[in-house]
This record gives sequence, structure tokens and C-alpha cells, in this order.
Amino acid sequence: MENQYLSGFGNHFSSEARPGALPVDQNSPQKVSLGLYAEQLSGSAFTAPRHSNLYSWLYRIRPSVMHKAFKPMKDLTAKTFSKPQHMNPNQMRWNPITSGSGQDFVDGLRTVCGAGGVEHHNGIHVHLYAFDKGMEKRYFMNADAEFMFVPQAGAIQLKTEVGVIEAEPGEIAVVPRGMKFQLNPLGSGKCMGYVGENFGHPFVLPELGPIGANGLAHRRHFLTPKAAFEDLEGQFELIGKFAGELWSAEMTHSPLDVVAWHGNYVSYKYDLRKFNVINTVSFDHPDPSIFTVLTSPSEIPGTANVDFAIFPPRWMVAEHTFRPPYFHRNCMSEYMGLIYGEYDAKTAGGFVPGGGSLHNFYSAHGPDVDAFEKASNAELKPIKLSQTMAFMFESRSPYRVSDFAMGKEIMQADYQDCWQAFKKHFK
Repeated sequence: MENQYLSGFGNHFSSEARPGALPVDQNSPQKVSLGLYAEQLSGSAFTAPRHSNLYSWLYRIRPSVMHKAFKPMKDLTAKTFSKPQHMNPNQMRWNPITSGSGQDFVDGLRTVCGAGGVEHHNGIHVHLYAFDKGMEKRYFMNADAEFMFVPQAGAIQLKTEVGVIEAEPGEIAVVPRGMKFQLNPLGSGKCMGYVGENFGHPFVLPELGPIGANGLAHRRHFLTPKAAFEDLEGQFELIGKFAGELWSAEMTHSPLDVVAWHGNYVSYKYDLRKFNVINTVSFDHPDPSIFTVLTSPSEIPGTANVDFAIFPPRWMVAEHTFRPPYFHRNCMSEYMGLIYGEYDAKTAGGFVPGGGSLHNFYSAHGPDVDAFEKASNAELKPIKLSQTMAFMFESRSPYRVSDFAMGKEIMQADYQDCWQAFKKHFK
């Protein structure tokens, strides 16, 4: 089925794949149209304030409770969602993941770093994925957190309970906590990318403050899918993630059997290339918060559980200014990834598409020697940074690193070398 999208974000949506499937006046009438079952999926407590209450009513062919008992998958958990446990104050950088051939999304997932968890409803885990095989009769549900998918190579097809989303590098897709889905390659070849697993408040648009009504990411560019369903019978597997552990349950039908739905707890996608960049037109640097696409707020106003920020193509026009990101130490912890192109603070190589870096809380970081020398001596005429897209998962919590990320497969042991050749110029 061709993907169609309803425009909006943070509003109430509805969609039906069969005319008459969506009840008009009652959410759960005594008998639902077309012989369907009414089921509510809640993303917040029932008594949450109206503006933050998250729910969707799903009208499905069979109720979700129709599956056999869950059984633990300890080996798969250890391989894919291994718990980040190593605290490391060093600046760290990784190459792209090398595995993935003959694997689907679940088998091709590897945890890099993270903080927090579902028990305390805060923090984020960052994963890499690499796969070239569809999930076929396997489905996934994360009861711990919402998933943000950031494709880096290869387009993906994301089948969810509320419809189908297609996303390519340069776009992101988000599946809410507790929603079932299937992730497949869209076309041939290996799919690679990043996953942000947000345990805290669901991502929302940041407040704009003095920016006003326009700028950064606009709500009309966030797209939700049209209802689509699978009426399939046979042997299927539902993999659920509960408190960091994977469990498997047998099913005799596809769990993606929602014919109609309405609510505000839905999967969605966003094209990062539509981000309206705000920057200086005089001198110096605005804070990098101007690049925030989505934020997961915490109980402390202005201090995010997680910020998702990007560094897209943009004009650089600042006068009398060192234009790349400046040397910095921060109370926030920063995981960065590169979707395509070159990041302007790392021009000497090493930070490559599909790779990543971690600068933990108060870990010093900044441009490498090559970027510093070029920017310090460049003619300050307007230049366009083009064909580049980097992103950052920034959290108030310190990131711990997984066994996988500490290993030799992707770890760059020489990352600190990029800063060792700075010269003393003071007289």
C-alpha cells in the first residue's frame, strides 16, 4: 500500500483503512462496526493533564491479549540490548558497525551507550543498527521507551499498529512506547543507522521563546501514517522488551491488525531537511540549543532529559568570529552521529557517516587541529555548509558505555590524537 500521511504534530488525529470502521460518537460502543474490537493504548497516566494526556483508540480485528505466554530471550538480550555499564570520562569515538549481513533489525542491533532506564522514567540508550533482511513473521514492542530511528544508509519501511512509514537518510521516524511494529529494508542492500531509546517524557517540540511563531522544526512537517492493517493468520513471534530484557511470545495472527484509529499517541516521521535553521547574522555564536528539533523535558525547567539536535546545511556569515563549534565543557552529555557529509569541527577525518562520538559531562571537546587552523585563518566571507547532516542526543545524565562499544570492533583508540598538536602561541 502506498504511504499517505496526515500532517500535524501534537494534535488529535484519526484514520480508517475501511469506510465506516471508525466510531463516530463513542470510543467503545457495545458492538464495534465491522466486527472489530475497541482497545485503548495509553502513553500517559489516565489522570495526566489534558494537554499532556497521550492515548489512542485502536479498532482491531483481534484484541492484543491474544498471544501465548512470554518466554525470556537471554542470549538475544545479551547480544543486542547489552546494558551500558562502563563509566568513562575520556572523549570516545567509534567507526560504523561492521556486522549486519543476513540479519533482521532485532538481530542487527547493538547498544553503544546510555543512561537511566524505565524504572526511573528518565535517560536514553543509544544503539546502532545494521541489517539487510526483513523481519518477516517477527514483530517488536518496546514497553520501556519510545524509539527514534535515524537512518544513515538505506531507506526503511516501518510498519506500525497505526500505519506504515517510509524513511530515508535525512529523515527520522518515531514509534511510541508500547506500540508494536516491524522494521524492514525498503529495497535491497544493507540498512544502517542509529536508534535513540528515550525512557523519559516523550519527545515534543521545544518552546521557541523570543524566536516567536516561526523557526526550527514546524509542527506541520511532522507526518502521521494513514491506517493500514494486516489480516494474516499463521505462526508469528512477538518480541517484547520489558525492563531491559527481551521476551518472546507466539501468536497465531499478525499484531498489526488495526483497521481504524484516533488519538494523539501515534508513530510519526519528520524530514530533517525541512528544519528552519536560526543563526547569527552579525558576530559570535548563539548557543547550540538553536539546533534542537525535539526535546524530552525533565522536571527541571530548561534542563532536558534528552535533546535531539541536528547540524544541517546552513550559511555561515558571522564576522570577527571563529565559526566552527568552539572549545567547550558542558554539564550535559553529548552523543553525536553523522548521517552524511563532513562535520565542520572534525575536518581531519575519523568522524565518519555511521560512526559516532561521546563527550560525557564536563569532558572537554572542540574542533580538531585541522579545523582550528583552517577556520582561524580563513577569509570571513559568507560560505554555505552544504551536503552535511550531523545530529546529537544530548542528555543531562552521564552516559555509560556498553561492552560492545568498548571493544575493538568499532572503538577508535586514537581519538585524543586529533587535539595533541595544538601549538603554544602566547607571548
